[in-house]
Amino acid sequence: MFTRLSLRIRIFLFFCLLAVGAMGLAGGALWFGWSRAESDLPAAPFITAFVIFVFLNTGVIAAIWLLFDENVAKPIGKLATEMRLRAHSGVDKAVETDSAKYLGDLAPAAKAVSSTLSANVMDRAGQVARETERLREETARLTALLTEIPLATILVNPAHEIVLYDSQAAEFLSQIAPPRLKAPLADYFDADSLAAAQARLDKTKSECTATLADVSGRRVVEVRFKPLDAGAYMLILDAKTASVDRLAARPLVYDFGLLNVIRTTAIDDAPLSSLCFVAFDTETTGLSAQTDDVVQLGAVRVLNGRVVPGETLDTYVNPGRPIPPASTEIHRVTDGHVRGASDFVTVGRNFHHFARDAVLVAHNAPFDLAFLHRFADRMGVEWTHPVLDTVLLSAVVFGTTEQHSLDALCDRLAITIPDNLRHTAFGDAQATAEALVRLIPLLEGKGLTTFGDVITETKRHGRLIQDQNVSQSRHQRAPDR
Repeated sequence: MFTRLSLRIRIFLFFCLLAVGAMGLAGGALWFGWSRAESDLPAAPFITAFVIFVFLNTGVIAAIWLLFDENVAKPIGKLATEMRLRAHSGVDKAVETDSAKYLGDLAPAAKAVSSTLSANVMDRAGQVARETERLREETARLTALLTEIPLATILVNPAHEIVLYDSQAAEFLSQIAPPRLKAPLADYFDADSLAAAQARLDKTKSECTATLADVSGRRVVEVRFKPLDAGAYMLILDAKTASVDRLAARPLVYDFGLLNVIRTTAIDDAPLSSLCFVAFDTETTGLSAQTDDVVQLGAVRVLNGRVVPGETLDTYVNPGRPIPPASTEIHRVTDGHVRGASDFVTVGRNFHHFARDAVLVAHNAPFDLAFLHRFADRMGVEWTHPVLDTVLLSAVVFGTTEQHSLDALCDRLAITIPDNLRHTAFGDAQATAEALVRLIPLLEGKGLTTFGDVITETKRHGRLIQDQNVSQSRHQRAPDR
């Protein structure tokens, strides 16, 4: 039981035990002296002495505990967090040892270990970076080559989920719904025609052609099915038939790890690293989720522990009302930016499809989610997604006494938010996604390996959200979002 408590709580309980023990000993000694007196002595002086002792003893032990907490317990916790950052998230900066000056050689030793670890990590990172650059160049060449070939290509795993799509396929899919990895083909194509084509492919085990209608039923395309090993297959569409502009510049998006189909399990039991996340953020006309409106929405998908390049949303939203100058000063969105943009109902439907089968992630999530729930009926959707809040994740990893604004969190995790993207929906969503990617191994390092483990732990820090909202209202801006 006590092992689940933090070090600072355990030390606090230890000092409480000392205080109670001292009071028990003092009370026992006074009682023993009074009971062994040769003549009947009044009890009042003994009781008065005991009460005075209790107050003085409690004050002295409380003062010692405060000094111990500030100079020993808190620095130990901070030092442990600093080392976890470097061990699990690859943060490359010197360990902060100023607060641990009373811990003897512990802080320098931790700094030495961290420096050695960082050096080894940097050597490996250099090798990885060189290999990554080589692969990036090859991917760029492949993307350019595929862009010039008048075919749209989609790779699908045995569970009929998208593993890869090229630039032409991305443009074709985007005409139906936002393209995304791990999305079932049935999210884009009519289920009946798709099932018939897949049954034919399973039966013949050879390349075949089928006619597929999109989910709206408005378009019909000829698609070539090409079987691959282990039940995977490719869909190949003629770019002209699919009304695709071959010169559209979009990256080749893929994750070959998705070829290995993972058995579906209950969300609470699912490992964090196996989940798909969508980090999102909104900019609004004000700080009231009941009366203000969204002017910008940004979202970034995270899959298999990495941000998926190319799978993003970044759109202005027409609030149907003037944007107050005070709000424009913060997010720099003007009436001119939103003129001609879609309303939040349309953008919300698009975002709902983009976030299908994903865990929603936001910094101070209740604020952003309130707008989605408020317009859910008009959007014709239900926002039943699981949710993670990076404010609470930060509290779990770094402790409640630290600052948990997005800027503070990014600073601790060595994430840089470009000035031109700060307080924009897409910039903050990108920062939130990168923070999540670095927080996941830190959570796993603390033994919180499943989604249910994390939710149970974050419930202990729910009060932080309310405190942050109060703080935001007081300063008339949203620094933590």
